[in-house]
Amino acid sequence: MNTPPAPLHWSTHDQPDAALLRAIDDGLDAHNQAFAPLGDVRPLACAAHTPDGVLIGGAVGRSWGGCVELQQLWVDEAWRHRGTARVLMQRFEDRARERGCTLAYLETFSFQAPGFYARLGYEVASRTEGFGEGIYKLLMKKPLRGG
Repeated sequence: MNTPPAPLHWSTHDQPDAALLRAIDDGLDAHNQAFAPLGDVRPLACAAHTPDGVLIGGAVGRSWGGCVELQQLWVDEAWRHRGTARVLMQRFEDRARERGCTLAYLETFSFQAPGFYARLGYEVASRTEGFGEGIYKLLMKKPLRGG
């Protein structure tokens, strides 16, 4: 085991402050930028509004190269089970295809919507246990074929 050079001050934080988190994030970002074209990462969002402009759902993610990541999908409780999420996902995936993406992926907890994503063709790539109360997290992926 390598021992870091002395002297170092070590700290552990249950509630790290914003400056510490920002410094760590900036350090990791600088390292990543040296190895990968992260400037090519492009945001992607689709939204659903009522006729009077009220936001009732959205899909948010990002594309990079041939992959698109869905980071968030939300539909207002009153608008669920009406096909809103399905249309948001279709629009999200269609735009990703237009960008040249051939693979979509996402993470979801067991209490969120894994069954919904499975019905859309997403398959489980990995499962992480240990969150307690029978909760697990899934990494799911789906090949994006032509429209």
